[in-house]
Amino acid sequence: MEQKKNKLTWKEREQEFRARAHELVSKMTLDEKISQTLHQSNEIERLNIPYYNWWNEALHGVGRAGTATVFPQAIGLAAAFDEEMMEKIGNVIATEARAKFNAQDAHEDHDIYKGLTFWSPNVNLFRDPRWGRGQETYGEDPYLISRLGVRFIEGLQGDDEFMKAAACVKHFAVHSGPEKDRHGFNATCGNRDLYETYLPAFKAGVQEAHVAGAMGAYNRTNGEPCCGSKTLLMDILRDDWGFTGYVTSDCWAIKDFHLNHKVTENETESVAMAINNGCDLNCGNLYGNLYLAVERGLVKEERIDEALENLYAIRMSLGLFEEKIPYGDIPFTENDSLEHRKFNLEVSKKTQVLLKNNGILPLKKGAYKTIGVIGPNANSRPALFGNYEGTSSRYITVLEGIQDYVGDSARVLYSEGCHLFKSRISGLTRFDDDRKSEVEAIAEASDILIVCLGLDGSIEGEEGDSGNEFASGDKRNLQYPGLQPELLQIACAAGKPVILLSLCGSTMDMRYADEKADAVIQCWYPGAQGGKAIAALLFGEADFEGKLPMTVYQKTEDLPDFENYEMKGRTYRYMECDPLYPFGYGLSYTKFDLSNVKLSDTKIAKDGKIVVNATLKNTGKFAGAETVQAYVSVPGEFAPKYQLKGLKKVSLKPGEKKTVEIELPAEAFALFDDDAKLCLTKGNATLFIGCHQPDAVSEKLTGNACQKFDIEVTEDAVLYAGKGKF
Repeated sequence: MEQKKNKLTWKEREQEFRARAHELVSKMTLDEKISQTLHQSNEIERLNIPYYNWWNEALHGVGRAGTATVFPQAIGLAAAFDEEMMEKIGNVIATEARAKFNAQDAHEDHDIYKGLTFWSPNVNLFRDPRWGRGQETYGEDPYLISRLGVRFIEGLQGDDEFMKAAACVKHFAVHSGPEKDRHGFNATCGNRDLYETYLPAFKAGVQEAHVAGAMGAYNRTNGEPCCGSKTLLMDILRDDWGFTGYVTSDCWAIKDFHLNHKVTENETESVAMAINNGCDLNCGNLYGNLYLAVERGLVKEERIDEALENLYAIRMSLGLFEEKIPYGDIPFTENDSLEHRKFNLEVSKKTQVLLKNNGILPLKKGAYKTIGVIGPNANSRPALFGNYEGTSSRYITVLEGIQDYVGDSARVLYSEGCHLFKSRISGLTRFDDDRKSEVEAIAEASDILIVCLGLDGSIEGEEGDSGNEFASGDKRNLQYPGLQPELLQIACAAGKPVILLSLCGSTMDMRYADEKADAVIQCWYPGAQGGKAIAALLFGEADFEGKLPMTVYQKTEDLPDFENYEMKGRTYRYMECDPLYPFGYGLSYTKFDLSNVKLSDTKIAKDGKIVVNATLKNTGKFAGAETVQAYVSVPGEFAPKYQLKGLKKVSLKPGEKKTVEIELPAEAFALFDDDAKLCLTKGNATLFIGCHQPDAVSEKLTGNACQKFDIEVTEDAVLYAGKGKF
């Protein structure tokens, strides 16, 4: 350990890596340089530079490259509200990444998805639950996304002499649908929303986690294509935030400049706009036109040199030009190992959110002789992983998890019930709803019904991956598609206890379930171990500890226009109607008491901070974990109602208590104005401390109120002035 402390970290060696990169690039011809600006970077044999493919994915495990630990989808990971867990997940992914890389390198396999540069995490804001790719994000709150994103990046990249794996924040910036229009869409927003909502997670990734890469978005932001935006890539990312890593385009996004955005005339102008405004790497093949761009005087060769130095500094920080590659002794058997599967099971348990429980849960093994499990996601593997997934060595569906758990103590009856979105399962049936009679028979024969509804990656996800009648991966509305609502109605009409499990990457319209079902659980896409985790929770072997990272709206009509990027009316911070289930909310089998809340001060100035100390005690009968949340409300015409500004998760045994500390800097009490300035405004603010947000719905659902404190802001001050403004 002492030896490790005396070594410089890869962050501290950045100038060394950049100097080596500069020397290497200086030896290349222009043709060789251009060949290195594509995600498929050619071999340069005379300089001993091997072929390298930059494109790899690690959203919730090493993706698209064979066997790996498949963690719950990112939105589910967010529901754990657990920063330490996120760092551990990042480290596990990096270990498996190196294990794969070592094996592939030994067999001279350097194809796509086999490098060490991962285009994860997705730190876009999940501003609208209809967005199909929202499942890839950490939810709707800038602070939560920032905290989880930073820890994931730190876990993935490590803190040793060489970077373990390289992370990349995407999609920069102001990007969250609609998927079908992304190649020509212009997302417009003011500087206030830009800095208050859309940029914080990217800034935290750059300045706190020293993230290696950033990926531009397909769309335009305020008229500028994101992969060639001077405002975003140069003024904000480089000049203001001091980003020193590499920038990549999204895949084949640069051709949109002339084909769809119509801001350039041809390929040559498009590549010039992209690289001149800071896009170092082209995911695609359009940067092959850089030779023409240089020849025509549109791009200086020095800019290409700069781009390559950014790229090669990353490859060198990964140790790819060392005689002995770092982490080279990690064996292939680390992939989806027993240890990692056990960890994945614990992660999956942490991500489930108990939304309603009338007392039926936890179930007692043996109490029900016949358990009916119905629904299109009950025995579905795709409902376990969402998108951008790897391949697990074993999947445990909800049905399998329940069957394995109850064993011979109960008969488990199963019906798919209906297709995920079509009107029938069999194409040869004469009538629709061809499993209705089976569902009715199971409902009659069962003592309890577990209904598994939702979506999967075939209809919820990225345009191109999920092209279908459900709007290219987005949802047209918040209803469960197809005959799924009818399935739940049949179950609830049977007069038996009903538990709804919702497996999807977003929140749905749950009003009927909230009224009729005995318990409602948001399961997300729970990962390869999901069925086992859900069974353990249903039967009380583990306690629910998940919190909603996004709002469950009452109905589709409560949402603003999907294409409107203004935050007015969106998310818990700005919404004007009551949610069904609020952001930050989640039930437990045990009870927690938050007491003795003390503040270090009730005044705040520009250089000050407020430290909150409180005692959290588990007063129930189950071991569990609770997340203490701090929300700040600052008055102002365009101010959010309140914002999450601090959190601390604590695990407690029955009767155990611990002291919780949350530190709130002056920035927590400041707001951005229309000129991109973060302003501390003299006057009064309010601080709320509790285990949920300080709204009436959360109070009613939990029976607990947040503790409220008046804070005096003692001076006017500008804490930060954004240099990049639209």
